[in-house]
Amino acid sequence: MLLFLLQLTGWLTAHTPEFLLRGIAVALGDFIFVLMPRRRRLVLSNLHHAFPEKPDAWHRQTGRESCRRLIETALLSLATPYLGERRFREIIAGAPELHALFAGHARAPHATLICSPHIAYWEAQTAMPLILPGPFPEFGIIFRPLDHDSANAFVKTSRERFGMKLLSRKEGFAEALKILRRAGFVGVLFDQNAGMQGALTTLFGRVCSTTELPGLMAEKFSARVYGIFPRRLGFWRIEIGVEQIPSGAGGDAVTIGLNRWLEQLLAGDDNLCASWLWAHDRWRNQDLPARRLRLEAKRNLLATELDCRGGAGSPSRPGFDRHASAEVQAASEKWPHLPALPRRTRIWIRLPNWLGDVVMALPLLRAIRAGRPDAEITLVAKQPFLPLLELWSVADKLHALPPQDARYFCHFRALRPAYPDVWLLFTNSLRGDGEAWLAGAPQRFGLVRPGRPRPLLTHAYPVPRDFDEHTHPQLELWENFLRHFGLAQPIDRSALELPLADPPSAIALIPGSENTPEKRWPITHWRALIEALPDESFALYGTANDAPITGAVAAGFNPERVRDFAGKTDLMTFARALRSSRALVTNDSGGMHLANALGVPLIALFGPTNPLRTGPVFATPAIILQPPRCPPTGGGSLADLHPETVLAALRDHLAAVRAQAAASLPPLPL
Repeated sequence: MLLFLLQLTGWLTAHTPEFLLRGIAVALGDFIFVLMPRRRRLVLSNLHHAFPEKPDAWHRQTGRESCRRLIETALLSLATPYLGERRFREIIAGAPELHALFAGHARAPHATLICSPHIAYWEAQTAMPLILPGPFPEFGIIFRPLDHDSANAFVKTSRERFGMKLLSRKEGFAEALKILRRAGFVGVLFDQNAGMQGALTTLFGRVCSTTELPGLMAEKFSARVYGIFPRRLGFWRIEIGVEQIPSGAGGDAVTIGLNRWLEQLLAGDDNLCASWLWAHDRWRNQDLPARRLRLEAKRNLLATELDCRGGAGSPSRPGFDRHASAEVQAASEKWPHLPALPRRTRIWIRLPNWLGDVVMALPLLRAIRAGRPDAEITLVAKQPFLPLLELWSVADKLHALPPQDARYFCHFRALRPAYPDVWLLFTNSLRGDGEAWLAGAPQRFGLVRPGRPRPLLTHAYPVPRDFDEHTHPQLELWENFLRHFGLAQPIDRSALELPLADPPSAIALIPGSENTPEKRWPITHWRALIEALPDESFALYGTANDAPITGAVAAGFNPERVRDFAGKTDLMTFARALRSSRALVTNDSGGMHLANALGVPLIALFGPTNPLRTGPVFATPAIILQPPRCPPTGGGSLADLHPETVLAALRDHLAAVRAQAAASLPPLPL
């Protein structure tokens, strides 16, 4: 039945007037572009990633035309078995370079690879013997056979009728190798979606998995390598052109060079650009959810590619250019300079709404940055957090959450033209999921707890039922979530850098806790701590809502010794003040996590809350104190944590600091 339908459809297509076929191609192509929104978005996203400098109108025009040419090519493929030689001579012509290639080969035969990209009208290439004068050389084309045996036999016979030979990939490449040994031609599709069997390189700046077959064959047989491309002159009217690909430096040069050639070909010719199959995802290998947060393939040629294109550090690595032929050296001068791996995969990360949670996520942001050096990372967070996030360079772009008014979700709908590829959610709300969905991210990753479905996610990490969140850090759960989707980098918990202008002086105190009153150590206890250290100066911090608490703590003390800054600092000023503190005594708060991230020695007071889950995560000095008989997972009253306990811990810390300082002093002269 399949063969009958293939034959019937092909015969009807071949005998349909051309003006009707042209109308069908336009109608069906527009149907794909206009009425298939997911396919249209893939087309426009691919074009936007490849040519971000082009206007949106150009993206739409090129995308629509590409869909039309996809249908036009499909019609030609169906009709090919029923088109005669005369009709084919009307359809195709050879560029002067094509004639020169075959004429030169007739005079001096040499093993030659003809590499075809995913440009429309590939079927017409099998009719090349009709347009070239003289005897046609031995020419085999490696192809992927159809799963249906009779349909495959029909297609193979029809494609071979003009003198070319189709070589099945399923039967191996032995015949192709024999043809190259006999100084013949072998045609091969070079693909950027080779999965784990390919090599990591880039196409339009985005990491892809490129087939190494052309490079391996070229290196083994010292074959000349050409790229072939059908240029559309009109409906079912094409001219076949070729360009030589530098190949003197071996297989890696061919693998990298073919992609660079394709980039230049499409970037320099809008007509050819519209013929490339933008409706297909050539970068799919790096989109697979199980390894979304790492780069992986059989081989990694990214460092070699940077060498070839003058990347940073190339003199220190085994030089690609050092061993390259004159042709490769000349070609590499035409390729755009790359000081580093381009960041073209767009990963957006929705951070939590609380400062402490944002700080706890920072080690994971570091790991994502290291695992996907090709990604342009955008952090979506509250506006006050952005200056600190910018200072620590854990992302390429920052995006502030809008005010929560009537236009809140319209803001995210307006992000669709940014074409995010991935949206990672550290939030656990339907609102956050809706943000990602409205922004048009095709992949939306989050974790799902039992009984709390998140239908707007495309990929979910189900929290295991035996994972007790009360006895594991929040950071561990997030790490498991990211590793489920491919994160392989180690988690760096070292302190974040923040330059220190002056030596540490005062002891910082955070007596408030804006979101939970039960998390606050009593005011009388704070005052007792200050009274017990009359020779020390203190600085009190908090939000404007904490000002009544800090005011009560500071009341009656010398304002030069106990200074109250609650509500008087923005987040950046607060961070710098913490960094310049000798130590911090704090309730469970966002400031605690910030000080921990900055390397400030701290004493954290936990009562009702759970230090196992939300305690400090950075590998910097931190002491956690709980009331007597309080369970490790929290639940005690901070009123039961006596000032003497905190005072003893603070004194021990200050003594250790003084001892360390004394040990670092130079010896006194005799």
